[in-house]
Amino acid sequence: MESLNKVKMLALVYGGFSAVVLGAVVAESIAGYEVSGFMWGRAGGMFASAVVAYWLTGLAARGSRGAFIRLRIISVVVPIAVVAIDCSVPGALPLWFVVLQVAGAVALVPAAFIVNRMRAAFAPAGGRARRESAAGRTRT
Repeated sequence: MESLNKVKMLALVYGGFSAVVLGAVVAESIAGYEVSGFMWGRAGGMFASAVVAYWLTGLAARGSRGAFIRLRIISVVVPIAVVAIDCSVPGALPLWFVVLQVAGAVALVPAAFIVNRMRAAFAPAGGRARRESAAGRTRT
């Protein structure tokens, strides 16, 4: 699935920005600058979500419907959450931190569009007829 290869590359870009942010937070801490727990949490969380997004993309490429569904959720929710949280409290985070995190999150936006266009490829077996019979309805 070529589309999932594109998503995997976008997850790598997201992960790259995440790694840079986490590395910068570590470097600032080592250099003796004050690094808030909020910065540690945001940087670590973003890096962890990038690793999970990459892993889920690989599983989805091998046909895992559950991984595909989770990837759909992550690719939509993460960019919105990053922008909302990082920009919601002015001055809580340094500007460089916000810029790098938002840039990484923006890399996932095309992934959301790609993944959501692929829904039919991961539809449950039987599709609509199966859901209707499970609900007690018959198809005419």
